[in-house]
Amino acid sequence: MNFFKTPAVLKYVYPNLLWDKKDKQEQEQRIYLTFDDGPVPGVTDFVLETLKSYQAKATFFCVGENVDRYPALYQQIFREGHVVGNHTHHHLNGWESKDQDYFNDINLCENSLRRHLIRETPSLKKLFRPPHGKIKKSQIHFLKHEYTIVMWDILSGDFDADFNEEKCLRKCISHSTNGTIIIFHDSYKAEKNLRYVLPRYLDHFVSAGFHFEVL
Repeated sequence: MNFFKTPAVLKYVYPNLLWDKKDKQEQEQRIYLTFDDGPVPGVTDFVLETLKSYQAKATFFCVGENVDRYPALYQQIFREGHVVGNHTHHHLNGWESKDQDYFNDINLCENSLRRHLIRETPSLKKLFRPPHGKIKKSQIHFLKHEYTIVMWDILSGDFDADFNEEKCLRKCISHSTNGTIIIFHDSYKAEKNLRYVLPRYLDHFVSAGFHFEVL
């Protein structure tokens, strides 16, 4: 699922998944930033610092084993008013996983997310994003009763080291509209593009009067 802009046909075929939050009745212009694969030192804290400077909120889809490694960084996400979701414990590909193994790994992640919660944080929302966007219909059918399964409207492509930073920024800006859910990655693989794109993306849309909110 490597489309930059998610094709309308995918949204039609998989209506139980959350692709965007477009509401024509809504007066405020909103974009929903999401970050996958963290938390990791040096990248997640850069993201948090950048979001704070623009008074922007975001949703972080965390890998359970990273939460266990860096609990203080995970807790900082909450302290700064953001929301987290489940991204499996070992970043599993749903297409390549047996269903029960996949569900067990999601439960492992859920346990890590809850174990490292701190008292002053809000209750954890039940959000799930499948790594790589790869999930079977049988997995959707099982998980949709417990989770909102969140996909995306725009895939930034920040993880592609060969993707020119300026081109990445232009594409992110040109495809974003009110209600867009855009996916970035707070990972070492994406760091080069992320450090260039994120502050400029935020600056562009904050200047245009958009708000950045959690899911």
